[in-house]
Amino acid sequence: MNELQKNKITNLFQIKYPIIQGGMIWHSGWRLASAVSNCGGLGLIGAGSMYPDILRENIQKCKKATNKPFGVNVPMLYPNLEEIFKIILEENIKIVFTSAGNPKTYTEFLQKEGIKVAHVVSSTKFAIKCEEANVDAVVAEGFEAGGHNGRDETTTFCLIPNVRENISKPLIAAGGIALGSQMKAAMILGADGVQIGSRFAATEEASSHEIWKKKITELNEGDTNLTLKELAPVRMVKNKFYNDLENLYESGRDKDALKEKLGRARAKRGMFEGDLEEGELEIGQVSSLIKEILPVEKVFENLLAEFNAADFSKF
Repeated sequence: MNELQKNKITNLFQIKYPIIQGGMIWHSGWRLASAVSNCGGLGLIGAGSMYPDILRENIQKCKKATNKPFGVNVPMLYPNLEEIFKIILEENIKIVFTSAGNPKTYTEFLQKEGIKVAHVVSSTKFAIKCEEANVDAVVAEGFEAGGHNGRDETTTFCLIPNVRENISKPLIAAGGIALGSQMKAAMILGADGVQIGSRFAATEEASSHEIWKKKITELNEGDTNLTLKELAPVRMVKNKFYNDLENLYESGRDKDALKEKLGRARAKRGMFEGDLEEGELEIGQVSSLIKEILPVEKVFENLLAEFNAADFSKF
């Protein structure tokens, strides 16, 4: 277990295991974040689906639920950024994961306030930009991942070794990781830790709708796809809403038509309100390996047992 408990990521964030819970919109509230942190990982509150006052409430509740480190994930494609960062400073948050934007925009500002900054990228090119921006850690996410994603469709197992060759910063692998054996494989390829989203989406503590959690456990290979590249690439379940988008593609790649169909709060409708037909259901390819809704504590137990059981030396 020493290879898990003492490395660049555990030292950087002062956590027991280099396991980070993705800050997923409509899933990552204070219950999930605090549960992950209490198990020795790093819980992240997902600011992307929260109004500023809701974010503050989640931070304050998380503080009461855990005395372990936790952070906030901030996708920079959403509005109210100035207000969100103001709350983060006022609430004395010491770890921020940023994504969907230029890492130079807020890194120096946050670091001057004593905050550790990790930035999520989907290519080696942008990982190098992260190093140039002097982030504290880089999250390299393959296109297997759910939600917003990279246009290049580079898989995690191709991305991680390439990024590792080009940067010296602590490296966190994301995308397609739900088992301890996958975690070990990512670390063999050069990652110092992992960020896990989909497996934590199907937990008792996730803030998403129970109907959606159950749907995750029923998904098979091929049930998700990366779409909406003209706007912002997103991996989602192939449901009625997805099929409606595909029908629009048949008549041409009209951005305005796609925006109109997407509308507002489509992801909330699906993952938070439980509309499995008309909602946007974001989840990773690894969902086909997830067969039951579990408490976070059991997920950690499984991850650690699988990690230790994955003995590649016999090969």
